[in-house]
Amino acid sequence: MQNPHVDIGTYGIWTGALDVQPSSLARECAAEIEELGFGALWIPETVFREPFVHSSFLLEATSSLVVATGIVNRYGRDPLTCNAGMQTLNEAYPGRFLLGLGVSHAHLVTGVRKTDWSRPYSGMVEYLDRMEESLFFAPVGDPPPQMVLAALGPKMLRLAAERTAGAHPYFVPPEHTALARETMGPDPLLAVEQMVVLDTDPVSARATARANMAIYLGLPNYANNLIRLGFTEEELADGGSDRVVDAIVAWGTMDDALARIQAHLDAGADHVCVQVLGADQLYLPRAEWRDLAAALGLD
Repeated sequence: MQNPHVDIGTYGIWTGALDVQPSSLARECAAEIEELGFGALWIPETVFREPFVHSSFLLEATSSLVVATGIVNRYGRDPLTCNAGMQTLNEAYPGRFLLGLGVSHAHLVTGVRKTDWSRPYSGMVEYLDRMEESLFFAPVGDPPPQMVLAALGPKMLRLAAERTAGAHPYFVPPEHTALARETMGPDPLLAVEQMVVLDTDPVSARATARANMAIYLGLPNYANNLIRLGFTEEELADGGSDRVVDAIVAWGTMDDALARIQAHLDAGADHVCVQVLGADQLYLPRAEWRDLAAALGLD
């Protein structure tokens, strides 16, 4: 059951491709995603656009679409600033901004931001405490702002269930979705990302998948999560075994993609945000979004 203040529908689009488009084209794409019938547009934070500013002009270009961050890096701003950004967008666009917040990864925090990444879990607990205590004297929105945590392991999933509207697991198979639902209980929002390659040739489809998966397989957060699910370190090496690729990326026909999306829903997800992959990691899959919306019966 979704939080009554979070209405993102069952299906969304997750994409990093808008970060490299002119802002005018990004707004145009957001408007089309809304027109196609998707409930939410998920955007990341890495080393591209600032996510609160990016969200603001995507929200301005739409009228009902929820813009969600997948994810805002908590090391990028102090809790007062993060709370102010969330409150500001929620007041301007009531109920249409969903803050996805997470601890990111060591290389992006220590290597890029030159910030200490130690204590990711306990630090997140303290961060949430400080967000709740933050002073904010500007007008506030109704309904109140909502947040989910980027969560993979049981401790962060439980924290997401206890302190926020729910969780946004990324780079996970349906087996993880089932464990996440069991860990969090029936009520918190579970919004899961799913990668898709619409290519029926096993060689080229898996090549596209591996090109997009490579950075994630090298990150301890994701690698450790897959190992918890029963994959071996050997299977994660050299771009990932076929079993790993097939578990993370739904490749093949549109029916194959729909079956994987349904598998997450059957496992307990409330919402699946689909990331359509291309050979270019920042490929803008507008045609595929249209085909997906039609296949899901959204248009």
